[in-house]
Amino acid sequence: MAGLNVDEVKVSLQKFGLYDYVVFVLMLLSCAMIGIYFGFLKKKAKKGEAEADYLVGNRQMKIIPVSLSLIASFISGISLLGTPTEIYLYGVQYMYIVGGVISMGFIMMYFYLPVFHNLKLTSTYQYLQTRFDRRMRLFGSILFTLATMAWLPIVIYVPALAFNQVTGINVHLITPIVCVICIFYTCVGGLKAVVWTDVVQTVLMFGAMVLIIVKGTLDVGGFSVVMDRAKASGRIEGPDMRFDMTTRHNIYSCVIGGVVYWLKTNAVSQNMIQRYLSLPTMAAAKKALWTFIFGTLVLLALCCYSGLLIYAKYYDCDPLTTKLAKAKDQLLPLLVMDTLGDFPGLPGLFVAGVFSAALSSLSTGLNSMSAVVLEDFFKPFSNRPLTEKQTSIIMRAVVAVFGAMCVGLVLVVEKLGSVLQLSMSLGSVSNGPLLGIFTLGVLIPWANGTGAIVGGSVGLVVMIWICLKAQLAIATGELAFDMKPVDTRGCSYHFIASEPMSMLAINTTAPSEPEFAIYHVSYLWYTTMGALITIIIAVIVSFIVGPNKPDEMNPNLFSPFIQRILARRRIAARCQLEMVTGGIKEIIQ
Repeated sequence: MAGLNVDEVKVSLQKFGLYDYVVFVLMLLSCAMIGIYFGFLKKKAKKGEAEADYLVGNRQMKIIPVSLSLIASFISGISLLGTPTEIYLYGVQYMYIVGGVISMGFIMMYFYLPVFHNLKLTSTYQYLQTRFDRRMRLFGSILFTLATMAWLPIVIYVPALAFNQVTGINVHLITPIVCVICIFYTCVGGLKAVVWTDVVQTVLMFGAMVLIIVKGTLDVGGFSVVMDRAKASGRIEGPDMRFDMTTRHNIYSCVIGGVVYWLKTNAVSQNMIQRYLSLPTMAAAKKALWTFIFGTLVLLALCCYSGLLIYAKYYDCDPLTTKLAKAKDQLLPLLVMDTLGDFPGLPGLFVAGVFSAALSSLSTGLNSMSAVVLEDFFKPFSNRPLTEKQTSIIMRAVVAVFGAMCVGLVLVVEKLGSVLQLSMSLGSVSNGPLLGIFTLGVLIPWANGTGAIVGGSVGLVVMIWICLKAQLAIATGELAFDMKPVDTRGCSYHFIASEPMSMLAINTTAPSEPEFAIYHVSYLWYTTMGALITIIIAVIVSFIVGPNKPDEMNPNLFSPFIQRILARRRIAARCQLEMVTGGIKEIIQ
């Protein structure tokens, strides 16, 4: 590459050839064929079962496909590209979030999942009406809709970035083509098509990541070279034990903040719960949960290592400084083309893997939107029961309309910055209040509908303010984060820069000791803050207006251990009543 400039190097790495396009197109065609099979060829559901078949697979899905679907739905292109970028820029502190992931599994298994599964819901927001009132169901459904519409465009944009890096094709040309195929198979095939396409896509994701890691590690000189270079730059380090909420990542924000963030995205989110509800028994749902957690941890480990591998490859020529990668989240695609570009078909496999992650998340989001809009916006406000044909039209129209809106919103996302923190920050606007509301429902019998809606509204307003102020502070440079050092002294091509950088951190012009403000706290605390604000306000308001009487409520609406407490209270109250009655009888006698 000696004598070339950065643009020439960029073009030379775009080796996406015929075989790569064939692999990519085959992935898309396989997804479309799965949709056609479940939509037109497979035996139709019995009359009256079409809705349950479309939305929850008639509650007869198998554990392994559902587990793989959960992994594919949760690990979107945001994680596949954003996590390696995070590790490259900031080191491995983020990976201590695995403690939060494992803790989330236990909390979800004992407190949340039994409630939703035993009630046999289709939309988790049905629970809010049963537990509180109709206002809460509508409030929760609106929050979910807004959050999903903020998240899905980011999910679509990320793989388009990867495709742009390896082919040079415009982001806005590939996005509509891929999304139309996703909308098609989600629209015609329902949950079964979504789950089985997720299975194909999960295999592609794992395969692509393993391939990059093995070949990339061999190219840089082996595993020990990757580790040595990462340690020398400070990217591998022990957990930061300082309790400082403004520190972007430390052990407390990753484990405590992480467990709350993951609880919302897995334990009460319609996207994920809908899969657990498609399984026939609670035991099957628990197995799917732990299979999902294991698979997610493996994929996160692969993403983390690939971030270290990117640094080992470019340790003396940072591609962000030289502009070889236009955006931060194009680092992994750059590594792929540098490593696998000479092997026809392999870059196509990687791009298929990244797009698979995005398509699985998009199809999951659209299928969940279909369930929520039907169950929470149409049925409650319909004067007469919807016919099977009307239900079918509504479910499929929702997928098509919201899918098209997501494609349009990609134009907005393109202007916004690094995707991993952005997606987690924006999601926290509604995630915190929603988790707070559901936690009130399953754990605090005294909380009533008025308290819940006031608490949720206050939590939402506060989190909107915090997230907007934080994004503004990042944009203006008021809030900046120390990045790990990079170097450009080893570059063999020409690029425009004032002088080669020598182990200096990029974009680290943070003000010295900025004054503390609430929006300076780590984005990993956002969901926790939103949930706590919602719960505290809701409990206070509930007791002001008059709390519920737990003994008069349906015990199935609460977590199993709350049910046991209420049962003991009822037994104690009955015994006390019998003692009083017996005492009165003795006096009379």
